[in-house]
Amino acid sequence: MAADVPPWRRPPRNHFPGVPAWGAPTAERAHERFDVTPLTRVTPEWAWGGADGSGLRVCVLDSGVDGAHPRVGGLEGAFEVVRGARGELSVTEAEPYDLAGHGTACAGVIRSIAPGVSLTSLRVLTEGRSGTGEILLAGLEWAIEQGYDVINMSLSTTKAQFRPALHELADRAYFRRCVLVASAHNMPVRSFPWLFSSVISVASHDEADPMTFYYNPSPPVEFYARGLRVRVAWPGGGEILSTGNSFATPHITGICSLILSKHRSLTPFQLKSVLYLASKNVAGREGDTSV
Repeated sequence: MAADVPPWRRPPRNHFPGVPAWGAPTAERAHERFDVTPLTRVTPEWAWGGADGSGLRVCVLDSGVDGAHPRVGGLEGAFEVVRGARGELSVTEAEPYDLAGHGTACAGVIRSIAPGVSLTSLRVLTEGRSGTGEILLAGLEWAIEQGYDVINMSLSTTKAQFRPALHELADRAYFRRCVLVASAHNMPVRSFPWLFSSVISVASHDEADPMTFYYNPSPPVEFYARGLRVRVAWPGGGEILSTGNSFATPHITGICSLILSKHRSLTPFQLKSVLYLASKNVAGREGDTSV
């Protein structure tokens, strides 16, 4: 295994004789060291000041992305999940288009906040903004295995039969330091994967500032971001005003990209802590002692 592959992206280690499973004989051999960011006084300036997302790879799981749209600014790649003659699913290269508009809207929001990120589109939805749980699972698994730093999921499924597999994939992403940012459902119903604690879940607030977000102390959704009357990119080079948690989610994806591009060694749970501490409503931020 190449030395430049971080430990969390490598295959599981062989079992060490004499040490219980998953352990390591650190008394006899040096444990591998790697960077960990110490969290001192976290402010928005500390978190993302001066960052533009450069070096971060972001995957948009959605209806596709119009890669020629000026607000998208080009794509690293465009892919789709396809079904073979025998019903098997695979991921193949695709044309960078979007018949539904949903993915283009999300990609444009991400780019507006983190212009330096490398964006990839993975189509798992159709023209009607719908898809199947199987295709969603296949697409998410592929994106995790490709090692994207952040995956934007402005979608969910209400079908409980897909919950166990989605939960396993969300945990796999968490331990591989692949951050999943997932949209809460627009209706008061249970859906997945935004309900999982291993993802960053997002709903909307009604303010206009794209960099303003709030921590929600009442689970299950964790953060509120701009999601009402958002001017978003639309296929063909246009723009529309749209509302929904789908568009709050890429705001947080963009902010996560800024943070991770500036602090590359943050773990997923540290990233959540940074988001919490940098939220507008957290007491003590920048000297504010109000509650």
